[in-house]
Amino acid sequence: MGRKSGICKRKDRQAEFWPCAGLRGREEIMEQKESRLKALKIGQLVAKRPVIQGGMGIGISLSSLAGAVAKAGGIGIISTAQIGFRDPDFEKNPLEANKQAIHQELKKAREIAPQGIIGFNIMAASRDYGQYVKEAVRAGADVIISGAGLPVDMPKFVAEAEAENLPESVAVAETADPGTKEAANAAFAAGGAAGTGTDSTVGTNGRRTMIAPIVSSVKSTLVICRMWDRKYQTAPDFVVIEGPCAGGHLGFSREQLTAYGADTECVSRTYHQAEYDEEIHGIIRTVKEYAEKYGKEIPVISAGGIFDHEDVLHQLSLGADGVQAATRFVTTVECDAPSAYKQAYLDAGQEDIVIVKSPVGMPGRAIKNKFLERAARGPIPPERCVRCLDRCDPASTPYCITRALIQAARGNLDEALLFCGSNAYRCERVETVEEVMRALCGEENARESVFGV
Repeated sequence: MGRKSGICKRKDRQAEFWPCAGLRGREEIMEQKESRLKALKIGQLVAKRPVIQGGMGIGISLSSLAGAVAKAGGIGIISTAQIGFRDPDFEKNPLEANKQAIHQELKKAREIAPQGIIGFNIMAASRDYGQYVKEAVRAGADVIISGAGLPVDMPKFVAEAEAENLPESVAVAETADPGTKEAANAAFAAGGAAGTGTDSTVGTNGRRTMIAPIVSSVKSTLVICRMWDRKYQTAPDFVVIEGPCAGGHLGFSREQLTAYGADTECVSRTYHQAEYDEEIHGIIRTVKEYAEKYGKEIPVISAGGIFDHEDVLHQLSLGADGVQAATRFVTTVECDAPSAYKQAYLDAGQEDIVIVKSPVGMPGRAIKNKFLERAARGPIPPERCVRCLDRCDPASTPYCITRALIQAARGNLDEALLFCGSNAYRCERVETVEEVMRALCGEENARESVFGV
């Protein structure tokens, strides 16, 4: 991995932007460009800046980053992926260590942003997914975003955890057998949340936890909305669309990435953005159908390759209500990643960013390094399994993703998997979170300070 070489030149994005300004039109986008962007409303939650900071694990988006984003008027997201890896008892009991860390990290983030909106990203592929969702609700999460698989039963887990906080007189879910469809539906009914279009106030923070699936296609959107509708008579509170330029695990097959031109060494030149824009249009139409059925607003958040204000405006022009960005926040002072991890982003050229096969069973995007070179030569047997994934065979896995990501969080880059988005090569300096938020939202005087690593 060498210092940015500039081998791949980016396309003229300005020439392509306006032809794609479909649903809302050029005039409205120009008005947004000249003024502050509209606030993002999710149920009773209102983010002054329509930016969600994407979850990054292991240990990259914890309390420091999430708290800073929430303080800056966005929505801060803590990743629960092996969140308790620093606990002395993590090796012995990773589940309990992770559950304790969920409470600890949210508490620390709240201290940074007492009035901010803070939540969790929880991988649906996690072995103890349901327990992590419940623990996040018990801790007082404002939102939960779930991807890396379809979070089919997230409504049930949230409802059961919220039922624990209901007064005994209204906790009708207790009359049904725990874990059943009836129990989940009863809990939702007690909170006045499912199918009513109203917001319950049964969470420990006085607001019902808002939940969102991560989708990448019209097909996956239909699947999750239909299942939530049929099984739990509810719809998402918001939806996150993660496109092919995102970092970490991707909701696309390798063949789909190739078709979109998103698996090359020069994604900025080969990516077929207009084609995926049409997919976004279709997802938004699908979400609107369920919003109408349940009589509520379901904001759509677009993610994947969001790096600057032009990216934000483009997604808003397609009909999105806000954006989710992750890579841009890695090289901030407040990011929980070690300096060596941030420096890897600063050093990476576009040709250093590659598609890898993850033990999760999905493609992922990461920075080339010695670890990936070693993994390409053959399996790296895990030293010990902490049972992090629902479907993982230690005997056949190409490497232990938990170990590789923990090494990244500790700054041991030669032994680490360095997840990143397609625009990581555009990171050129360490910024503050406030500075990034201003830049994304197109506010004047975005540049406040420059820090060296």
